Amino acid sequence: IPDNFSTLAQQVGPAVVNIQVEKTTKAEQGLRQFEGHPFGMNPFGDERFKDFFGRQIPPQQRRQGGIGTGFIINKSGHIITNNHVVEDADKIKVKLKDEREFEAQIIGRDPQTDLALIKIDAKDNLPVASLGRSADLKVGQWVVAVGSPFGLEQTVTAGIVSAKGRVIGSGPYDNFIQTDASINPGNSGGPLLNLNGEVVGINTAIIAHGQGIGFAIPIDMAAKIVAQLKENGEVTRGWLGINIQDLKGDLAEYYGLKSSEGVLVTDVVPDNPADKAGLKAKDVITAVNGEKVVNSRELVAKAASLPVGETAKITIVRDGKEKTYDVKVAKRALTVAAADKSQMQKEGEYGLQVTNLTPEMAKRLNLSREIGVV
Repeated sequence: IPDNFSTLAQQVGPAVVNIQVEKTTKAEQGLRQFEGHPFGMNPFGDERFKDFFGRQIPPQQRRQGGIGTGFIINKSGHIITNNHVVEDADKIKVKLKDEREFEAQIIGRDPQTDLALIKIDAKDNLPVASLGRSADLKVGQWVVAVGSPFGLEQTVTAGIVSAKGRVIGSGPYDNFIQTDASINPGNSGGPLLNLNGEVVGINTAIIAHGQGIGFAIPIDMAAKIVAQLKENGEVTRGWLGINIQDLKGDLAEYYGLKSSEGVLVTDVVPDNPADKAGLKAKDVITAVNGEKVVNSRELVAKAASLPVGETAKITIVRDGKEKTYDVKVAKRALTVAAADKSQMQKEGEYGLQVTNLTPEMAKRLNLSREIGVV
């Protein structure tokens, strides 16, 4: 076990901040008026929910507090934290280790990756956390989490990297570092450090009823998001206009491929980039701009990082032959930093996603017909 955790905590601690937020929420609906009561009063003896004339008062708003963690990334006072820590916040207070307190403003948010960038204005030089490379992390390496679990400021916990590239169903860009360093409510937005004191992840999620399991956003991905938030206040992601799936089971063999590496195009959205470039359903995408694509999650990440308006070279296999198409990347809808919630709820109100039933899917599912959706 390393013997320098204390040195590391002293080194990075000053750049880790406690975040306290205030949010306005609607209070419980007032007691309904009992029309037939002989005295026109609430029989429970509480008149707080009526005005002088006995009419029902609308639900009142109340203040709700929340806590989280963040870390300073530059002398200008920019701080990385989680989106869910500051989302819908009316007031954000940042407290440093030296007891200084500042009000912060939101520079940008990205709900898709649960990242947010906030900023404080400080006259004095601020302590800054050094950013490392999450790509260099290996399973089994020691890591340290710093944060404010349950509001307990400057708490340090240690563990190892349990796994990388974890998908936990939180969104389309899942790519978490799993660690057994203790992470609890209030740790959200705090740094996950390597033994060099460099930030390699942002602590962001725990599993309900899971003990000793926490997840962090890799800093390599976060740095790209934060750069966009700082520059534009929102995140713009690339869109190819295709529906895809992994080459699982016997699909690779069915399409004459030597391995299951690659992504099957199940559908091409009409009049979108891929359709205009000439891609078709049943194509198998094997590379983007010359970089190999192994699975659908990897392709989604690569597509999202493509600059909007630029042309991407998409390599596919069709009928056993390899071809490359030039696809002009469009902007993916509903991925701005503060996407409209009502629209998101409307699109996901049924709680499922579907795709057309293809011959290979019907074969895998032992169906006699090829009509329907999966």
